[in-house]
Parts: sequence; structure tokens; C-alpha cells
Amino acid sequence: MSIVDQLRAAGCVFAEDEAALLEEAATSPQHLDELVAQRVAGLPLEHVVGWAEFCGQRITITKGVFVPRHRTELLVDLATELKPGVVVDMCCGSGAVGTVLQHRLPNATVYAADIDPMAVACARKNLTNVYEGDLFDALPTHLRGHIDVVVANVPYVPTGDIEFMPSEARDHEARIALDGGTDGLEVMRRVAAQAASWLRPGGTLMSETSARQAPEALHTFTSAGFEANLVTSEDTTAVVGTLPA
Repeated sequence: MSIVDQLRAAGCVFAEDEAALLEEAATSPQHLDELVAQRVAGLPLEHVVGWAEFCGQRITITKGVFVPRHRTELLVDLATELKPGVVVDMCCGSGAVGTVLQHRLPNATVYAADIDPMAVACARKNLTNVYEGDLFDALPTHLRGHIDVVVANVPYVPTGDIEFMPSEARDHEARIALDGGTDGLEVMRRVAAQAASWLRPGGTLMSETSARQAPEALHTFTSAGFEANLVTSEDTTAVVGTLPA
């Protein structure tokens, strides 16, 4: 059976494209067989080949780490428009957001933070200034009050909904990168509450959310003292808050 046929039988919708990427990643015929077997067994393609395409760049991805979604590119675009001098990629996962922002804004200083050691190790393959710890506790203290933009792609799946996620995410990505608590907004509330003391006056906090959660997410930002609004694209909803000057 050809590689394309194996992938198609396993349910891969874009079997031809995936076969080409697996062949590109393989270092030998035996290695190719191993990669195909991993994909057929359900491992996300990005974990198999070791990278994900995000905003036109290849981001290194290691097994177990959250795979950046294309819908998060909205946050990157919004942050780019602000031309920040100091930006933080909070809950960074692989560091995809920070990596692209560093590429787009070469004069900016980009920091990234995550609580998951596996994510931090992966992000350090893509980006410098990556810190491990619980939200803002991970950051160097000299940043307090001096950050222009915080991009926080927080976990926002309600705990009870995780079992209904695609198996590639549910079974192969760290639960801590997905689970947003009972209503999916527990981490966002903590980020919003802490961010005000880390941003400069007039600084911006932005986070991805779902259309269903958007009204409560907006309330979360305004309750934390931000002037906030919702921004939507085809498949993404973001809440963007500005700290009063």
C-alpha cells in the first residue's frame, strides 16, 4: 500500500500533502516508514515532522507540546499593528506567537513564558528570553510596569468539553495547554487580574476566546480595569484591552 493510501485509510483528509511532508522529513526509507506509522497511529502531523507552519514560518514543535492554530494568527496581526517595543507571549507553548512577532518587529524585545517545562524547552528552540513559571511570576521583575503588549493565548476549553476535542489534541497535547477550568475562563481571569501591574500605562492585553465565551471574556477584561472590545475574523474571536494611561 502506498503512503498516500495508508494515510487516507487512517482518515487523513490531505493525504497527498501529508505524504510529501513526511517524505521531506525522513532521513532514510526506514525513517520514513517510522514517520508514516506514527501518523497512521494518530500522532499529529506537526509532532511527527517536528514543525508547524504559522504565519508563514516554520515553528519547531516537539511531542506533547500544543500545536499553534492558524486562528491565533489574528492575535499576531493585532499585536504587530501596535508596534510594541516590549512584548510578552504569555502561555507561549512552542513560542510561535513570540517567534513571529520577533521576526516582524526586529527592534522589539520579546519575552515568552509558560508553566509547562516541555513547552518551555520547545519554545527555547524557537526564541530567546523564554521563562518557566506560573503566568507573570515567570517574568524578570524589571519588566513590571514596562510591557507594551501582552499576547496571552490562554487555555480556554472548559474542562468538561475536553473529552469532545479531536483526539490529536486530546490525546497528544498537554492538558494544561487546553484546560481553562469549569467555564474555560479561569486562566484568563488570572491573567487579566495580574496584567495591569505589568503593563505600562496605555499598554495592551489581548487574548483569544470563543464566540460563546466572548461576552464573559469581555467582562473579565473590563472588571480588571481595561477598556476592552472584541475583534473577530472568519474563525477567531479576540478580546483586546487597553490599560488607561
